[in-house]
Amino acid sequence: MWNQVRKLQKNRTLKYGIPMLLLVVGGSFGLREFTQIRYDAQKIKKKLDPALEARVNTKKQSAILQEEYEKLKDLDLEGWKNIRGPRPWEDSKEYQEQQRAGLNKGT
Repeated sequence: MWNQVRKLQKNRTLKYGIPMLLLVVGGSFGLREFTQIRYDAQKIKKKLDPALEARVNTKKQSAILQEEYEKLKDLDLEGWKNIRGPRPWEDSKEYQEQQRAGLNKGT
């Protein structure tokens, strides 16, 4: 009987193969559980607060567009001037004051 136990201890399949097989199969199940936890945590983070969710809701989308149209309807879209921003070598505050002064003179 002890001879059979010694032979089993020297057997390479039992010594290296079975632990390796258990590691690979067990590792795949373990990784599946960890990735599931990761995806569940991402779902929780992506939940929107109710106020934002109401604005994003597609059923109410036409009402939101109507509100935006009402805001834009009152604006004067024809009487605007294009003002160039300052170049990197120009002083931005000084240039903005010049642009505003020129714009006020023009009107």
